[in-house]
Amino acid sequence: MDVTKMLADLRQEREQIEEAILTLERLAKGRGKRRGRPPLWLAEARKRTQARAATATPKARATAASN
Repeated sequence: MDVTKMLADLRQEREQIEEAILTLERLAKGRGKRRGRPPLWLAEARKRTQARAATATPKARATAASN
C-alpha cells in the first residue's frame, strides 16, 4: 500500500469535487434577467401555448391559471 500515492489521489479527487461544487453553485445562482428579444423558437413556443390556452374550456383555463 503506497500511502503517499493514495493521498495524492484523494487530494486530486477533492479538487475535482470542489470545482464541481463551485460550478453547480454558479448555475444555481443564475445569471439574472436576460435582456433583449427572446430567440425565435422561444417566441413561437409561447405563441402556441397562448393559443392553446385561448381555445381551452373554461375549466381548463381555471386550472391553468391556478398553476
